Amino acid sequence: MSSPANAESSGRLTGTQWLICTIAALGFAFDIYELLVMPLIARPALAELLKVDPDTDTGFQAILAWNAYIMWGSALCGGVFGLLGGYLTDLFGRRRILTWSILLYAFSALAAGFSTSPQMLLVFRCLTFIGVCVEFVAAVAWLAELFPDPKRREAVLGYTQAFSSIGGLLVTFAYGLANSYGQYLPAIYDDHAPWRYTLISGVLPALPLILIRPFLPESPVWAKKRAEGTLIRPSVAALFGPKFSRTTIVTTLLFACSYGAAFGAIQFAPQIVPGLNKAWAPLPKLRKDLDAAVKVDPKSEQVKELKTKIKALDKDQQSAVKDVQLWQEFGGLIGRFALAWLAIRIVSRGWLLRLFQIPGLIIIPLVFLFPAAGKAPEALASMFGGNLGLLKVGMFVTGFLTVAQFSFWGNYLPRMYPVHLRGTGESFAANVGGRMIGTSANALTGLFLGPLFLASMQGLTRPGSLAYAAAATAAIVYGIGLVASFWLPEPTNEHEGH
Repeated sequence: MSSPANAESSGRLTGTQWLICTIAALGFAFDIYELLVMPLIARPALAELLKVDPDTDTGFQAILAWNAYIMWGSALCGGVFGLLGGYLTDLFGRRRILTWSILLYAFSALAAGFSTSPQMLLVFRCLTFIGVCVEFVAAVAWLAELFPDPKRREAVLGYTQAFSSIGGLLVTFAYGLANSYGQYLPAIYDDHAPWRYTLISGVLPALPLILIRPFLPESPVWAKKRAEGTLIRPSVAALFGPKFSRTTIVTTLLFACSYGAAFGAIQFAPQIVPGLNKAWAPLPKLRKDLDAAVKVDPKSEQVKELKTKIKALDKDQQSAVKDVQLWQEFGGLIGRFALAWLAIRIVSRGWLLRLFQIPGLIIIPLVFLFPAAGKAPEALASMFGGNLGLLKVGMFVTGFLTVAQFSFWGNYLPRMYPVHLRGTGESFAANVGGRMIGTSANALTGLFLGPLFLASMQGLTRPGSLAYAAAATAAIVYGIGLVASFWLPEPTNEHEGH
């Protein structure tokens, strides 16, 4: 099978190149699939595993706390092992690490669906994150070297990464299907919990990979240097030498800001939405009535009636969560394609990034301060059917402006490091900056700013306090990111093919 690097850049993609792009797109799609599944299922999953009512103060705070532990804990594990994975990618090759990382996150996602405690869910989410973090670095380095022509490489990296948002759409649809048809699937622990089926569906990318793996070529640049014995041993310390220190520091900071916006604002939307419809307000009382009725007679008609009402309201609530997530993912998908289109037309990488940062700094805090908090001007909200309808539009714009930035890094970083440091450099920025530092914004919003707003502002609901906290976090990370972007080095041709 011929190497893609030998194909004419001006011709059409060969069969091998299409196979490469397909596997890369599949990997990117399920990276985001796995990352976004937790915000969708956190509320019902943790309510079940912790045995708490999410609509009470104690239950809400317990879910917030464990959500922060799982989100940040898994991201920290992913960051540490992802950094090691970048090193291994430079040491053992892009294809091998790419394959094993996808298998790791797919089968750990399967196991997570059978969790019986929040601690068990945490362990398997950590393993899933490790696979995802390693896969991203291996895939970007692999693609960058398989397509040496700069224009084609920009297009391939941009459009394959755009499939990340397809992953967001897929997980939203999967959750919707599990919510609607879960009762027809085999019971897990004598129940048909939609969150379990959604987690289990993450095993899907492993199935085609097992069949296609033998046909995937290794990076010709990496393979040649290894065969010749000229492949320099990767070193994290080299990232902070005079030649690369500015790139490493600034990209790490900017990666942290991108992840901070996602984890500290956007991913709280599923927990904010339940506060935007008065029809769901009776749920806490209905659950208390059910507990009292079960103690009297578990098989009574009253118990059956209460269970039916609760199930209907829960289903309606989760459907609304799914719809908001869907609007956000559509925005992210279009944003990624917009970035891919702009990347081959705008020379300055700094201004390409700022095209998304400047409007994001203004718009995203407003989305969370008003429609997400249920405080949008009545005349404006009525045009969209209320705050919930306006929030869907706001999350579309939020997804467009924030998610596109993740594709930016896949285009930018491979041009800033030579072959022997490419995986390590990308891994450091993505894992230390994004996964280890940026994801701490989840704890900032959920465990610090949210309770602070709730305690200091009278009449604020629990979801409303999260909305205000998300607005503050978004403003902070977008502001820091915009300022830091002016120190972002512009790529040169120095490391092309080296």
